[in-house]
Order: sequence, then structure tokens, then C-alpha cells
Amino acid sequence: MRKHISTLLKIAISVIGLLLAFRQIQFDELQAELVTIRWSWVILGFILVWLGIVLRAYRWLVLVQGLGLEIPFRRLVRIYFVGAFFNTFLPTGFGGDVVRVVEASNDVPTHIAAGTVIVDRLTGLLMLFVMALFALPFRPPDFPDSLVLFTVGVSLLGLLGGWLFLEGKLIRRLGGWLPGKLSLMDKKQPLAKLLDTVQACGWQAIFRALAVSTVFNFFLVAMWWVFGQSLNLNVSYGYYLLVVPIMSIVLLVPSIGGLGVRESLAPTLFMAAGLVASQAVALALLVSIANRLAGLVGGPMYAFSGARER
Repeated sequence: MRKHISTLLKIAISVIGLLLAFRQIQFDELQAELVTIRWSWVILGFILVWLGIVLRAYRWLVLVQGLGLEIPFRRLVRIYFVGAFFNTFLPTGFGGDVVRVVEASNDVPTHIAAGTVIVDRLTGLLMLFVMALFALPFRPPDFPDSLVLFTVGVSLLGLLGGWLFLEGKLIRRLGGWLPGKLSLMDKKQPLAKLLDTVQACGWQAIFRALAVSTVFNFFLVAMWWVFGQSLNLNVSYGYYLLVVPIMSIVLLVPSIGGLGVRESLAPTLFMAAGLVASQAVALALLVSIANRLAGLVGGPMYAFSGARER
């Protein structure tokens, strides 16, 4: 029942977000923006999305190798594409992570698969927080103060929580009083095994994963810039460096893969760059659609590998 309520909540937030976005524009204005698309730039944007998936698979490989284990890189790439495929159809941005855990469990124990997936996701978020904090001092004078406070608060809390989780000792000490399978002191319990995996990755592997995350985030910003070019938007790469981390952070709000949240916030974020609401919503929609279409590549990969295994 709770699962259904959570799913309905995500759908409701996405629908409300889209309604708020479309209330700010006229459909003929949005159509006018979309018909000017330069498809050569769109193709380049798709290539960057796919390269970003490969780069994140390499980040996952770094963490697996930090545990002294080996999963072929090409398999991790395939699993990441399959995860992206399931994100296209499941009403959550984290559904693909569950699929990655299930798939990787064929190669390593489940708690190791889950631990590396969690650290993989976490290192990406941590570098987004860092980029957002570094970019804020260079924001335009008319950038909304409410978004500044939100970004600073979420980033600082995220960095603190992420460090506590990766360090593990304080969490283990505080979780020692939890009963049964929730106990973090009993090494045989699932959550304790999961935390052991996170700590066993080692700081060297974690720092390497953070470095890969930094490169990936620059890829992510470049992808937004390329799709902006496809719509003939005159927004600098430096401005995207400010906006994209914030846009990615707000995707933590429950929704269907960020749909609706991204579009409703885009006019406010890009106002200081001189974009009108229809241009900002068109850009956000294009990025959402491109990410989902790019994830469809994982479908044939999943079907082919399943048939081959059978």
C-alpha cells in the first residue's frame, strides 16, 4: 500500500509541475521554440548522454575494483544502459539502481552489489553539491535569493550526510541500538553488511570515483549547453555550470524521473540568462525527452542478454 501511495505521489508531483510550467507559457510559443530545433546539435546531445552513461559505468568499475573484485567493464556498461532503460518506464529515478543491483548480483554478493551502487550514486550527488556551492558566488545579481538559500542548505546537508555515511563509524555507533535485521553492530545483518561494503571500498577508490563524477558533471553541463544550442539559445557554458547542478539537486524531489519538477523550475532558473518562459520550458522538455529516449537503448541490450543466457 505504501509503495502505491509513493508512486501516486510521484505521478501527482510530476503532473502538478507540468501544469505549473504550462501555465507560464502559451502552447503556440512552446511550439514555435521546438520547431526551430537544429537536429545536428540534438544528435550531438544524444552522443553526450550515452558517453555520460559509459563514464558512470567506469565510476562503478572503480568502486568494484576498490573491493578487489572484477566485473568486466563492458558488462557494467550494459547494466548501466539497462538501468537507464528501466528508469524510462518506472516512476522513479532510482528504479534503475534497483535493476543494477539485481543484475550485478549475478557476479558478486547482493550486499556488495547494493553497496557499490549506493556509493556510485552518492559520489555523483556529492560532486553536484560541491559544484553548486562553487558556482553560486558567480551568479547574476538578479538570481533568486530563495534558490540560493535552498541550494546552500541542501548542499551542505548533503555533503555532511554523505561524509557521515562514507565514514561509517558514527552511523554504526548510533545504529547499534537498532533491533534485529536493522542492527548495524551485528556483522551478519543485511544493513551491517551493506555498511561494511561501503567502508571496504576504501577512500582511494572513493576519491577516484569523485574525480570521475567531476568529469561526468562537466559532461552533463555540456549536454545541457548542446541542447540549448539546438534551440538557438544564447546562454553561456558558465551559466549552465551554475544552473545545472541546482536543477539536478531539485530532482531529488519525488517525481517521475524529474519530469514536471525540471520544467516548472526552468523559467525561474534561466530568467537571469535572458530566456523567456517558453524557451526555458522547451529546453527542459528537450533534455527530459532526450534522456528518456537515450535510455531506450538498454531495452534491446536487456532482451539480447536475457535470450543469450537462456
